[in-house]
Amino acid sequence: MRRHAWNTLVLALLITSSTTTATFAQGESQTKPAAATAPSASGPRAEFLKELDNVEKKMVSLAEAMPQDKLTWRPMEGVRSVSEVYMHMAGSNFRLTQSLGIKPPTGVEGDPEKITDKAKVVETLKQSFTHLRQAATNTPDADWDKTMTVSGRSINVREAFFRQLLGLREHLGQSVAYARMNRVVPPWTAAREAQQPRRP
Repeated sequence: MRRHAWNTLVLALLITSSTTTATFAQGESQTKPAAATAPSASGPRAEFLKELDNVEKKMVSLAEAMPQDKLTWRPMEGVRSVSEVYMHMAGSNFRLTQSLGIKPPTGVEGDPEKITDKAKVVETLKQSFTHLRQAATNTPDADWDKTMTVSGRSINVREAFFRQLLGLREHLGQSVAYARMNRVVPPWTAAREAQQPRRP
């Protein structure tokens, strides 16, 4: 039975997620964010912010749809639970913003993956996206090709942001699979199905 559940999860992940990424560990930035500027309508920053909005809306709405008693569910021992996946993403967002010189808000220090209360999970997830968006918004377009240090290696700012986005999408796919295995329909799917005419 456990093997069947795991095979189902793997299949769902293959369907919902087509990208993989390495999660950034906390690093020290060589690029500091400039004063807040209005994002341009085009270019890598605008593209990143557009995609980030899409991922955030889906991720937060999915977290809000999951019942409290399902947040500690995991498909098998040794893999992250529902809440641990959400908080792993939040922690990754905070680590990237820290590498750009933006400290996380008071109260989110430590290991977010230990948080299991639904209200706190959703709040922390939202805070992490706010800080990631702030970091991207406050980084001028001209700085996106500059070099920063992440996990002891040099990488340009543009690649750092988009690798983070790929990681978020990967874990969104994982979270959709988790939801489906717990009979929770993703809110955006439920909304689309509700708009379709019912068959006689």
